[in-house]
Amino acid sequence: MLIDIGPLLRGEVSKIDIDYKLRADSIGGIEFSEDAHVKGSLTDNAGYMRLSLSADIPYTTECARCLAPVSGVFSLDFERTVANEGVLTEEQLEEGVDEYVVVSSNELDVDEQLREEILLCFPQKILCSDDCPGLCPKCGKPKREGACGCPEKEIDPRLAVLKNFFNDEK
Repeated sequence: MLIDIGPLLRGEVSKIDIDYKLRADSIGGIEFSEDAHVKGSLTDNAGYMRLSLSADIPYTTECARCLAPVSGVFSLDFERTVANEGVLTEEQLEEGVDEYVVVSSNELDVDEQLREEILLCFPQKILCSDDCPGLCPKCGKPKREGACGCPEKEIDPRLAVLKNFFNDEK
């Protein structure tokens, strides 16, 4: 979304409210069922502009342990200082790469930064519950459905010969 920051730069307003939908791209097996609802504001605080946004993104995916379907809403808070091009030194930009949004005209495009933040902050693994037991490594049955009958402990066949090693000496 392009935000016209001209009125803020000219001092006509001190705050611009932001409320729109952002199309989020799927991330490795995670589908976003709806567009992200982005709300926030761009404020002028005594000469510097502060961008504050929050986004709520409904998603569907599979549990990382048992492959059960999981759906939820991921919430993200996004805050940056907005600076005109040429105001910050290269050193300031390198040190605070995640603190600034640099604009070169009277328009601010926040979509790319929001998509990047979603990609970086979205959890790597999503579970159906914190205590999800996962799948049986032998038969693949979800352990939350009960016992499958597979042996709990199995001797590695490469070491099975050693099981009787001490019995032969007696």
